[in-house]
Amino acid sequence: MTMQAMPYVPGTARGALSTDLHGATADHVLLVDYADLERFTARPAGLVVVGGAPLSHPMSQLQGLGIPTVVVGRRQAAELAPGRSIHLDGGDGVLRTEGDAAGAAAAPAPGLEPGVPVSTRDGVPVELRASITSQHGAGEALAMGATGIGMVRTEYLVPPHGRQPDRAFYVETFGALCRAAAPLGVTLRLLDISVDKRPPWLGEMAGMAGLLGMQGSRLFGVEPVRSVVRAQAQAVAELAAAFDVRVLIPYVASPEEFAHWRRELAAWLPETVPVGIMAETPAAALAMPEWRRHADLVSIGCNDLMQCLFGADRDIPEVAGYLDPYSPPLMRFLRTIGEMAGTRQDTVQLCGLLQQLPGVLPLLLGLGFRRFSMAPRLLPTLARVVQRTDTREAAPLARAVCDAPDSGAVRELLGLEADTRPALPWSAM
Repeated sequence: MTMQAMPYVPGTARGALSTDLHGATADHVLLVDYADLERFTARPAGLVVVGGAPLSHPMSQLQGLGIPTVVVGRRQAAELAPGRSIHLDGGDGVLRTEGDAAGAAAAPAPGLEPGVPVSTRDGVPVELRASITSQHGAGEALAMGATGIGMVRTEYLVPPHGRQPDRAFYVETFGALCRAAAPLGVTLRLLDISVDKRPPWLGEMAGMAGLLGMQGSRLFGVEPVRSVVRAQAQAVAELAAAFDVRVLIPYVASPEEFAHWRRELAAWLPETVPVGIMAETPAAALAMPEWRRHADLVSIGCNDLMQCLFGADRDIPEVAGYLDPYSPPLMRFLRTIGEMAGTRQDTVQLCGLLQQLPGVLPLLLGLGFRRFSMAPRLLPTLARVVQRTDTREAAPLARAVCDAPDSGAVRELLGLEADTRPALPWSAM
């Protein structure tokens, strides 16, 4: 048996298929329902997630585990018998019975050189950067051949015992991370706290609830967040002479808000440190003409952007299926953003899980985007996708996708299997 699933976390695994959420071992491949992702404690060789919403937080957290993972629909899952020995490839999404797996050869590594863009088949340079949370991630990005560190999620850098971080902590931590990444440039996203990313040193905060509440830069003027952001900026200032560093202001909604916080940061940062915007809402993305004039760099957070665009919280299983990466309106929106970026489109960085999904990266290249940030372990897989893509072919395909009537037609254009997302509320009526 050979089954085409959705690739999710690269890597290969072999083992007997198990449904034991707590007892599966390195000799097993665990078959787990999306609704049970937050309950499993096993450490299997591989994961097959049934009905997974690829942009949800439970799914995105699987990237950190490093377990090779694929996603299947419920009809496909019905064909998978527990106890059967299977081979899983999280890079191409193929599931095979052990007898068929012998003939499966892994694609050769693309031979990436750190700091050097990857070229498409027609010679267009593409930057594949790394999104990281630690010094270890910086070293992994360098080893995997990242073009640069596209984003450091600094909210995950926490002192021992959960104490509030200060300037000395960030000088040491940022410095170690920059040394591990050298000679790559490092972009530090300033503290991005939200309801699902609450550090241990932070108490209760007014308005910090739900998908659209107080988060990111909206908290920068409130203590103790303000003091921690100041400590981050002061640490960057101290390291700027020795390293190629820049900063992103998270969850900015308007040019006025960006201008305010850039003035605030100017008291702590030298003028030589570039300051950019993390656009994570439709309003921020549509302010692209203003960012072209006033921001040194622009990064679009596709996960949060899609939550706002589709009006669906990715952490609520009942609506997670609305986050459709193959939606023509989503691609039309991104096309509009690219057009508004004009001659600077190749410097707009796309972050999040969108680009790793099957068939999506060639579409984004066809829309004109050339800079992406992702988990380091995804770099070889997506480099192969870039190397196989001819932008002269990708551009008309992207136009056809934007003109498609629905996501089913998009999947057909891309030659993808049936939708693997959780069922939508109306689909069972």
